Amino acid sequence: MSGTANLVSTDMETVADEIRGGERYLLTTHEGPDGDALGSLLAMHHLLGRLGKDSVMFLAAKEFPLPIEYRFLPLEEVFHEQPADMADRTVVFLDCGNIDRMPFDFLRGDGRRVVNIDHHHDNTRFGDVNLVDVEASSTAEIVYALALHLGVEISPEMASALYVGLVTDTGRFMYENTNADTHRIAAALIDAGVDVNDTYRRLYEHVPLEKLRLVARALEAIERPCEGLAITYITEDDYEQTGSGEEMTEGIIDFLRSLEGVKVAAVIRELGSRGSAARKVSLRSSGDDVDVSAIAREYGGGGHVRAAGFSSDLGKDEIVEMLCSQVAGQPSD
Repeated sequence: MSGTANLVSTDMETVADEIRGGERYLLTTHEGPDGDALGSLLAMHHLLGRLGKDSVMFLAAKEFPLPIEYRFLPLEEVFHEQPADMADRTVVFLDCGNIDRMPFDFLRGDGRRVVNIDHHHDNTRFGDVNLVDVEASSTAEIVYALALHLGVEISPEMASALYVGLVTDTGRFMYENTNADTHRIAAALIDAGVDVNDTYRRLYEHVPLEKLRLVARALEAIERPCEGLAITYITEDDYEQTGSGEEMTEGIIDFLRSLEGVKVAAVIRELGSRGSAARKVSLRSSGDDVDVSAIAREYGGGGHVRAAGFSSDLGKDEIVEMLCSQVAGQPSD
């Protein structure tokens, strides 16, 4: 595989040794987890279980309910609080480019052993041990390679979780991070037990009416405040009027990115009581000429060149002005 084969062999072996030598692990990912984060988290949990290791998963309670698309994933065992034996556990971060994207002090205490497994190009290598492959299509791809390296047979449960990470982070195999190796891994996961039709329907075709009403309001509110930028603003009133919630905003931004002439799409949504910041901003770019992860990093967020996000206390107008300035500073097509 071109991505995982390009990993420095010592990085893979060092992480493999870390896994072989330990007994207790706590797994986590970034806040606002997407399909790759959740799929990689669940797959790594199964991987450690098959090795006879003690593994627990951690996500903050504020992340639940998860977006509709991911609620079928079997994450009932996720911890929302620090486990009592935390001092004995190695922390494994999955799909997290910066440790600040999971802001809990107990995950980084003095003497805490940290493993960092990720594919973001701006990963800060914050772990004691780092396995970062920026050529991989997803973190799920790296977890798959690690399982093979450790001699772990891919169970149907692992395969299903990894496939969710793979299909969502490649945009259903349409993004530029998709290559022949991506499809080979997908084929191997299907051979291991993935029901492609069932997974697709659960991810993309179990849409409640409330979400469609929210999508309609978001599309009606699209603005083109400056050349190359499309935004929509989702308010607390939008949620109330449609009977929906912030967790139902997944996928709305793809409509904006598909507009002709758009370089950057942004969905700005009010968080209300769900977060410490007032608003969350999701960003997508339609080409490599605008690195939205660089924009997000300036405001404490992160992500990929074409998909990123951040939280902010800035008002809508201030955010739009900033985005216009950023997009205008990029080269024209």
